[in-house]
Amino acid sequence: MKYAAVVVLALRPAIAVAHSGESYVVCNLKLESGGFLALRACGSEHCEILMRLPLNTGLLALAPYSGNPWREVTVHSGLQGLPVGPDGWVNDKYICEVSD
Repeated sequence: MKYAAVVVLALRPAIAVAHSGESYVVCNLKLESGGFLALRACGSEHCEILMRLPLNTGLLALAPYSGNPWREVTVHSGLQGLPVGPDGWVNDKYICEVSD
């Protein structure tokens, strides 16, 4: 029985899941830079901008904090909302953790 359960789990498609306690909102924006946070295709200011995120946009981290100033996130609707995508990278100077 255990073998069958492992096979079923291995065949299940991978789903990105945020780590518990890592909900964020866009914050600390500078109006002189356009008043948005760039969601980028990779963790660099040179990567393509996928979306412009306004203040208080909800985000879920896709990996725990590693010390890197870029965080991989997915955009979600509201603080307890479902992920609406897209996934991308943001500079962590402009996100604030939301406590549950």
